[in-house]
Amino acid sequence: MHERELEVALDAAQLASKYLLREYECFEVIPDAPADITTDADRQAQEIILHKIRQAFPRDGLCAEEATATLHGAVHMGERVWIVDPIDGTRGFARKNGEFSVIIAFVERGQIGVGVVAQPAARKLTYAVRAQGCWRLDGDDEKPIRCQVTTIEELRECTLTQSRSRGPTQRSHWALALQPANIVESYSAGIKLALVARGDADVYLNTYEAFHDWDICAGDILVTEAGGRVTGIAGQELQYGLPGAWQKNGLLATNGRLHAATLRVIAG
Repeated sequence: MHERELEVALDAAQLASKYLLREYECFEVIPDAPADITTDADRQAQEIILHKIRQAFPRDGLCAEEATATLHGAVHMGERVWIVDPIDGTRGFARKNGEFSVIIAFVERGQIGVGVVAQPAARKLTYAVRAQGCWRLDGDDEKPIRCQVTTIEELRECTLTQSRSRGPTQRSHWALALQPANIVESYSAGIKLALVARGDADVYLNTYEAFHDWDICAGDILVTEAGGRVTGIAGQELQYGLPGAWQKNGLLATNGRLHAATLRVIAG
């Protein structure tokens, strides 16, 4: 099930990644790149991805971050929808610290069928298919390795992943509340969700009230298929493919064992 969709998603991610690496090598660093920065590379990468999808599935809906020609000419909703962020963590791309990813998800009748998060600079790929597990391919790996979330059961022992938006000595409100043993930061939500799925982090908490499907949809299925759990910050199930692609309930992704405890901390 969804074998063809996975093949297309992986091919599209690979094509976009190759393009982005070429652009990345010659890109002039922007040290103070703002959170809402967008570049021509975002738009070109999105066109590469959407063109590949349209070739294979011309009738499917397309939902993506950038206002490009292919997106403008497509339907945006329906029973089958592709959800794309061509560069998630554009600040990481612009500041050239490697913290950016290519995110592609496929949703059918409201359920995520396929999710792909590619990290071109780090040469990492994480992908999942509904009911078929989450897998990783790194560097020159020839065969994918199955991902599994951690078995950590105590918040004080966990690794929290969060945005790299604060000073190195300034802990976020939730880091102070959760008191994790370790903190891993990244500009990319796709990378943070992949960290949880790969077992490199235990908790990802995002209380931002206005983000979109393309930020988290692919990462959601990565964590879920690796044995973890993803909800809103009140424990509600997330929905994808709705009008506007808005996500206004926050995000909590954990290894599952820490989910209830983290929700209790959030509830105060």
